[in-house]
Amino acid sequence: MNRFAGGAITAFAILASGARLAWPAADPPEQDRVFQEQVRPFLKQYCAGCHNARVKTAGIAVDGFSDASSIAAHNGEWEKILRKLRTGEMPPTGLPRAPQGRTDSIVAWVGGELDRAAERNPDPGRVTVHRLNRAEYNNAVRDLLNLEFRPADDFPADDSGYGFDNVADVLSLPPVLMEKYLRAAGKVSREALGRVRYEPVLDRVNAPRDTPQSARISDDAPVSSRGGIEVQHRFPIDAEYLLRLRLRGSPDAKAPDLLDVSLDNKLLQRVEINFPASDDDEERRRFEFRLPLEAGRHTLLATFLRDDSKIETATLNFNTDGTARRNQVGVDWVEIGGPFDVKGPGDTPSRRAVLTCTPDATHSEESCAAGILTRLARRAWRRPVTVDESAKLISFYRMGRQDSGEFEGGIELGLKAILVSPHFLFRVEQDPATAKPGSAYQLTDLELASRLSFFLWSSIPDETLLGLAERGALSKPQVFEAQVRRMLKDPRAHALTENFAGQWLHLRNLAAMKPDPERFPSFSPALRQDMAREAELFFESLLQSDSSAVDFLDARFTFLNERLAKFYGVPNVVGRKFRRVELPDGSRGGVLTMASVLTVTSYPTRTSPVIRGKWVLENLLGAPPPPPPPDVPALQEAGLGTTVSMRQQLEQHRANPSCAACHAKMDPIGFALENYDAIGHYRVKDGGFPIDSSGTLPSGSSFNNAAELKKILRDNPREFVLCFTEKLMTYALGRGAERTDKPLIRAIVRESAKSNYQISSIVLGITNSAPFRMRRATEISRETPKRPNAPVSKEKANAAE
Repeated sequence: MNRFAGGAITAFAILASGARLAWPAADPPEQDRVFQEQVRPFLKQYCAGCHNARVKTAGIAVDGFSDASSIAAHNGEWEKILRKLRTGEMPPTGLPRAPQGRTDSIVAWVGGELDRAAERNPDPGRVTVHRLNRAEYNNAVRDLLNLEFRPADDFPADDSGYGFDNVADVLSLPPVLMEKYLRAAGKVSREALGRVRYEPVLDRVNAPRDTPQSARISDDAPVSSRGGIEVQHRFPIDAEYLLRLRLRGSPDAKAPDLLDVSLDNKLLQRVEINFPASDDDEERRRFEFRLPLEAGRHTLLATFLRDDSKIETATLNFNTDGTARRNQVGVDWVEIGGPFDVKGPGDTPSRRAVLTCTPDATHSEESCAAGILTRLARRAWRRPVTVDESAKLISFYRMGRQDSGEFEGGIELGLKAILVSPHFLFRVEQDPATAKPGSAYQLTDLELASRLSFFLWSSIPDETLLGLAERGALSKPQVFEAQVRRMLKDPRAHALTENFAGQWLHLRNLAAMKPDPERFPSFSPALRQDMAREAELFFESLLQSDSSAVDFLDARFTFLNERLAKFYGVPNVVGRKFRRVELPDGSRGGVLTMASVLTVTSYPTRTSPVIRGKWVLENLLGAPPPPPPPDVPALQEAGLGTTVSMRQQLEQHRANPSCAACHAKMDPIGFALENYDAIGHYRVKDGGFPIDSSGTLPSGSSFNNAAELKKILRDNPREFVLCFTEKLMTYALGRGAERTDKPLIRAIVRESAKSNYQISSIVLGITNSAPFRMRRATEISRETPKRPNAPVSKEKANAAE
């Protein structure tokens, strides 16, 4: 198939439905007539007073727009004008405004002209060479080798651009990272083959202090149990391991407690706790087991056998923070030690993933090695491996085989070479040799498979996707759509929650938040984890059920466990396990009123209507305010909640003319959320002042609380869906949205409106769009990608030894 754009291949011809979403062709004289009779008088009456050649507010002078051709010539300025008109931000409050119907017709007509201009001159943009970020590296290792190992956690933090850490332009390669790559390749190769010399280590896990030992420790614990501890642990190799537990408190002398210790739901031992109440002997409080275990993740569960006759009194034996009082037995901690008496690498999932051929009478060592390394390189490099590249991998195998004296030693060095190759570490899309500078061309199926898998999975293509790409079948519309839908349902799509939602909603920032413990004593590490888990489960639920994107704004359900439900004041939720909970009203539901979002948009000591309003404008409405002037004084916090309310103080702050314009957009939204304190707990007073959460948006819509604000946004969802689509496209492409992308984003949103903005329709619109399926050739000098078979010295490949 011809890779180049031309003729019928346009920016709007490549869409999920196969239908052209272009506007009908217009006669140029008719366009000029409409512009002169409708648009120009509108601009003169409502815009030119501030946006003219003399004043040029915000850098826009509409008096210079003399005819319809100015729309395409000044598309960047027109995009700004349309957004301000759509959201009601312009004209400013207090100045004359056109009837809403007239404004809507101007917005629709000019938007159509911008869309037509974009279709006539498609520009898919250009993504530079893209280094794998930390999440992508870890996931690629996991999926390539079936290895539960996160080597990239030791890499320097990735820089962020446009709100995401997968933007190619900011993913630099400092020298220290190259050293990390070399070390990681060695560690990964040894871990995958089990060729690691493990020294015994002892890890301790403390029992949770905020969970009463009178209740089941988890929903996986036996129904007849109480308290204890549950630990999931990765055991690196087949060997013997030590399991040691320590108890706290004192037993009931009349009715000794029974402790069941199990591993992977198999009972190891039942222990009667019968030491005297006054006994502080450490040896009497500890129990240990030494047993052989296979490599992999195992679950250790230690729980007390519940005595129903003691349940009533057991609830009285805990302090308010959940810690056991003296006369109640509980688990203090568990230690896991080892490995001891290592027998060998064992039969691990990663060894099975790597060693798919065993040398024997019919398969020589080199033929096996060639098959293993070529297969691994194909997956790691996301494309077929050339004969020359296979030969070079075999040369590494021979060096490793000679040095170690073992077949697996050769495989280890060959795998290292694969993992330090630029074709693993970078996503390189090469311009065709015949591409004209600046021309647009279609990606190959292999390049498309890589883009798709890193978008939806933050990882390499699986065998199904790679096989379709190799056969040239992936670009067929029905095949492509089926693959997108399959990948969205795959567990690996959790990467969208972790990496897209985690950055879009700022959930990653939650770990660094440190609310003042004196002002917010109910905040704890466990509550922090629950807040994050609620947001993750909510996002995944909408994704997996293919719900409307508008549900992110407001939904009558969320996901809670007992601790978070009590924090929210939601009754009848018992246990540590999260479950879907229907909400009684609009005070909760949707991302706006989630404790996680409310916490990351607050200061440690107080709320911030400004930060919260700015967050909504940037992340939900796509209308970020400009940076504040450098000389704006800080908010006076003295007396907040005692002599003055937050709202009153901000009104004084907003009296500064240089602050008023932006605060008029931010503050009303922030005030709507003032019923939620700095950790998201609902309140009706701020100190001694009743909270006034009413406000009016620039569009003129008024509300009295957060629930009414959410309803306004939900009833007018277009700006949110445009913002969500732009954010998701930025993440998908690994570059910021450009002005030439705006018409396409509008087209995707128009099409998705037919299905009530289903998330899958937006994902399909993005993945079938010109920026995702095409690329613009280099205009000045051709990029020279690093050669796949560039010589790597044996010393560098072994640098991690």
